[in-house]
Amino acid sequence: MKIDNILIPLFSRALRFIIVAISISVIAQEFGYDINGFVAGLGIGGLAFALAAKDALANMFGGIIIITEKPFTIGDWILTPSVEGTVEDISFRSTKIRTFPQAVVTVPNATLSNEAITNWSKMGKRQITFTLRVTYDTPREKIEKVISEVEELLRSHRDIHQETIFVNVDAYKENGVELFLYFFTKTTDWGKYLKVKEEINLFILDLLEMEQVTLALPTRKLVMEESAYINPIAIERKQEVRT
Repeated sequence: MKIDNILIPLFSRALRFIIVAISISVIAQEFGYDINGFVAGLGIGGLAFALAAKDALANMFGGIIIITEKPFTIGDWILTPSVEGTVEDISFRSTKIRTFPQAVVTVPNATLSNEAITNWSKMGKRQITFTLRVTYDTPREKIEKVISEVEELLRSHRDIHQETIFVNVDAYKENGVELFLYFFTKTTDWGKYLKVKEEINLFILDLLEMEQVTLALPTRKLVMEESAYINPIAIERKQEVRT
């Protein structure tokens, strides 16, 4: 269905052009015009036209590459170095993409066919990864309890993909122990993905509160020692004031 939505407009435009060209030729012949010289001249004129229309031809071949290789189709959400949004139309010359602020960006096919294209609509799952940093005074058994509870939630959650789940103590940072979480949602829909992510985050907040585990905040301790140095000038001034 999506391929038809792309090919039908392209073929209809090409067919329209062919019909118009044939109609003009037939009408010219009916009125006694000799079109053989005109057709022969198209060979020479075609070379000059091809040189002048180099960019147009590049865009046309770019459109053919996009249609045949199918890196995306109408309705897909794509990301390129030029633009991110939903594909609305693919023509011989360009591709129209509607961005999330609802602007329509027209990208030449020659540019688009030579760019790296990420097709978010073809994802099979969606990644969630982040770190939690807890304070160094957190007992080991509480850290292990948090890891165990979070992993158990992810293993039993209906919307979490079970193929890849990691919940581990990852590193010792400047102000705390860092826990690493890495997993995927089954849904690729942006709205549903955010809902699942929110549900996991709220569970972790409740768990940390229940276990009385404190998240580490960026802090610095400044230790000041009493100086043994006595300023003689300051003592002399005090004696002058007394006298």
